[in-house]
Amino acid sequence: MNTNSNVYTVIYTTVIVVVVAAVLAFAASSLKPLQTANIKAETLSQMMTAAGLGDSESFSSMGNDAVLATYSENIAEAIVVNARGEQIGVLKTDKDHIELIDNFKPENKAITEGGEPRLPVYKFKSGVTVIPVFGAGLWGPIWGYIALEKDLKTICGAYFDHSGETPGLGAKIKDEPSFKAQFNGKVLNLQNTKNPFDIVKGGAPEGSIDKVDAISGATMTCNGLDKAIDTWVGAYAAYLQSAAPAIQEAEVAQTVEE
Repeated sequence: MNTNSNVYTVIYTTVIVVVVAAVLAFAASSLKPLQTANIKAETLSQMMTAAGLGDSESFSSMGNDAVLATYSENIAEAIVVNARGEQIGVLKTDKDHIELIDNFKPENKAITEGGEPRLPVYKFKSGVTVIPVFGAGLWGPIWGYIALEKDLKTICGAYFDHSGETPGLGAKIKDEPSFKAQFNGKVLNLQNTKNPFDIVKGGAPEGSIDKVDAISGATMTCNGLDKAIDTWVGAYAAYLQSAAPAIQEAEVAQTVEE
């Protein structure tokens, strides 16, 4: 074949494109299980950091299998509820079959557009319950996990992350320990489903139990996180209010038996 002909050039180019595409497809397929495992371990690490079972650095050094094992050993139950507070499913928690709801975009859309969101609830053996939040920051999605005491309204831990907020400003929702520490001991106002919590620009009023200080210079990111918390906590409000009395009754019954 004439290597200088147009036909040769077309055939050569086609073969190269097909071979490269096949190699990329094989690589993507081969790496997908590892990518999925990494995402699952990262999600569990964030959740357990909020729950007070460790910090992000310690979980990062563990390796995926150890993170999954730690979660499985410490989780009591993981369920799915709807915005009416009704349980609609159960998530597996054994190490080799852990189930999560970590794609929050469709659930956020369902919440904001009056659909039927699937809201995960993670109950740990320590008595801490963890719920996620999700929304839009200045440059992309922001998300996190809020850990609640047995009364299901007092915050005992929080973890927040982002996909591209400004370093030194909006990125502080993840990088600044003092910002997250403010949430400890604060209380969700579950009676106000439209605005159960506030991140206040200029500083929360002294003595307020449902407000924290915004990050200076990161107004848009903090506004986005504030809206994310309001949106998702509002969606969980029916469940949190109905489940809290049941937890308290179970504790009283256990105390009586002892």
